[in-house]
Amino acid sequence: MLISAAPGALLWPAAMIVWGPGYISSLHAHHCLQLVMSLRGKLQVRGGSRQTWARTGAILVKPDAKHEVIARDMTVLIAFVESESELGGALANWLQEDLTRISERDVEDWRAQLGDPARLSAVQVEAWVRRTLLKGRASPQLHPRVKRVIRYLRAELATQEGFALEDLAKVAGLSPSRLMHVFTESVGVPLRPYVLWLRLQLACGQLMGGASTTEAAHHAGFSDAAHMSRTFRRMLGTTPSELSRRREAGRATFVQ
Repeated sequence: MLISAAPGALLWPAAMIVWGPGYISSLHAHHCLQLVMSLRGKLQVRGGSRQTWARTGAILVKPDAKHEVIARDMTVLIAFVESESELGGALANWLQEDLTRISERDVEDWRAQLGDPARLSAVQVEAWVRRTLLKGRASPQLHPRVKRVIRYLRAELATQEGFALEDLAKVAGLSPSRLMHVFTESVGVPLRPYVLWLRLQLACGQLMGGASTTEAAHHAGFSDAAHMSRTFRRMLGTTPSELSRRREAGRATFVQ
């Protein structure tokens, strides 16, 4: 179910989808699949300063792949998708390399489904996601003990500043060393970085719902707003204030 961003609307998303004015990002990487699409015209993307810029209507970025984007003077749609989610599994089928350019034919088809960028709504985005992005979906296979830990982390994240490995191992019913191995093997990222990514998601939802940077940092369990800002810059290539401005100028939807 897709829910428009509003105070209290974010539960635990498999994806955060925002659309609005274009932007420029510095070189960064994040543990999620990211889809960036210009709703008109072409954006520029590259994997680092030694690579040439590529012009495309849409780009799909593999988890943990370094990249930077120039998308000025245009309306863009950006999807941050958990790689272990159903939608993440479906999008992974499109990946051919770290930065996979979407064909012009597919981009034109997607734009036609979404319609006028100035009138884009959550209803249209939902229809597009279900009809196109989830077509032929393949749910990722997670270890059942890892699923148990992820459910626990999501339920307790806002109330705990830290999670002891021994406590998470008890939740999983595994030894600490076995949990660390199985978690990384199943999810594709070590446990601690994954917890940080969950905090980042929660903070994004708070900011898109209208919370201040300080409020979002506190609610998501960051030590302070500065810690959250550094994490945003490193993992999303943006800042909390920039995300808040995007909320005011654009729209957002969360896929449950």
